[in-house]
Amino acid sequence: MDNRDEVKDFLRTRRARLTPEDAGLTAFASNRRVPGLKRGEVADLAGVSVEYYAQLERGNLAGVSDSVLESLARALQLDEAERTHLADLARAAGPATRSRRKPAPGQIRPGVQRLLDLIGDTVPVIVNNGRLDLVGSNTLGRALFSPVYATPHPAGSPTNHARFTFLDDRARDFWIDWDRAADDSVAQLRTEAGRDPYDRALTDLVGELSTQSPPFRTRWAAHDVRLHRTGRKHFRHPVVGELHLDFEVLDLPADPGLTLITFTSPAGSPDEDALRMLASWAATNATAPSASHP
Repeated sequence: MDNRDEVKDFLRTRRARLTPEDAGLTAFASNRRVPGLKRGEVADLAGVSVEYYAQLERGNLAGVSDSVLESLARALQLDEAERTHLADLARAAGPATRSRRKPAPGQIRPGVQRLLDLIGDTVPVIVNNGRLDLVGSNTLGRALFSPVYATPHPAGSPTNHARFTFLDDRARDFWIDWDRAADDSVAQLRTEAGRDPYDRALTDLVGELSTQSPPFRTRWAAHDVRLHRTGRKHFRHPVVGELHLDFEVLDLPADPGLTLITFTSPAGSPDEDALRMLASWAATNATAPSASHP
């Protein structure tokens, strides 16, 4: 198993989206068969031979220097997430990384759960891994994502955001902007696939979603990636209605592959009032299973 197909499709889709005008080219045939750049044009922009670029686009990034990767990134006008993804693909193609990366934990440590609980009932907090498994939360975080926890999943499989988004009809009500949530989910899974093409659990999840969800298949084929660090998410919660919450993503250095995500609202806003209502509802359901063991 290698990542040649991933590399080939990523470079091809990035090349196809750029027009000669986008790249600042002035001399090109007006009767082009496709709107995107040709291989030779990318090679010229990157300062490499056409033969060498063709080799790269066939999926062979093993041993490619950082300077060539940077030239490719400039030629293809990659953003930060795409540059990181290209570097991950090159790293995964190297002989030193053929062995599988240690998988992210499937649950959180007691110390992390204690931290989540100490945050209290004003800030929802969850913990995800790179496959978008929901591996931990505080009480308010579990209440916020209660529809995700409730979605059916195969025996032995964890609660997963992407499975909820694409396979549970309730997701289109829960996410006010379902298309954005769907795009984000796939972009994050594609980013994780670039980091570790040997993650069997991720491969199985992608296979499951590709088989059962045409919208997932379409997005997966686009090879889009996106950094997930901060922003705003828009919910339509079945208990408290609409919520518009700012999120921050924090890596857990002691647990590589896990991220802690907090959700907050401006003081005095309707969203803060809705979070208080959600906390009250969560308190009445305190006898539910703990957040770390859904």
